[in-house]
Amino acid sequence: MNSVRLIALSLSFAVLAGCGGSSSFSDLQAYMDEVRAKPKGSIEPLPAFQPYEAFTYSASALRSPFQPPVKIDLARQQKGSKDIHPDETRIKQFLEGFNIENFTMVGSLSNEGGMFALVQGAGGVHRVRVGDYLGRNHGRVVSINEATVDVLEIVPDGDGGWLERPRSLTLKERS
Repeated sequence: MNSVRLIALSLSFAVLAGCGGSSSFSDLQAYMDEVRAKPKGSIEPLPAFQPYEAFTYSASALRSPFQPPVKIDLARQQKGSKDIHPDETRIKQFLEGFNIENFTMVGSLSNEGGMFALVQGAGGVHRVRVGDYLGRNHGRVVSINEATVDVLEIVPDGDGGWLERPRSLTLKERS
């Protein structure tokens, strides 16, 4: 048993002698000297960033490329009237900045003030009444009932005149 203790004790001294002997930290000392030698406050400047260039999408008034093209029969095409024209002097309402195809009727309300329709689109649900404008083609709400909102749009006919085009938004049932 003494011989086992003697061997263990000698191995312990050998390991300790290897740890504290002639080990050199010269590489660490050289790195620390290099870091200390750098001048204080020598931070590299930030890179120059390119300013943001805004992109304006100019084809928003054109037909959507995801909708089928409208076939026009030139012989049966309605001719516009010079008497019909939109009122360009009035102040545009918020819902005129969006396509009428994006709106769906989701409900109706009535009170002493009259009948109102709830249309969903343009980022939320909006209350409209007869006389309000809706859509980009000068669409004016002409009638509201429990199931539909009737809109009369004024669109150009392509020959310098204007046409009145009726549209209806029907009540969207829960899906």
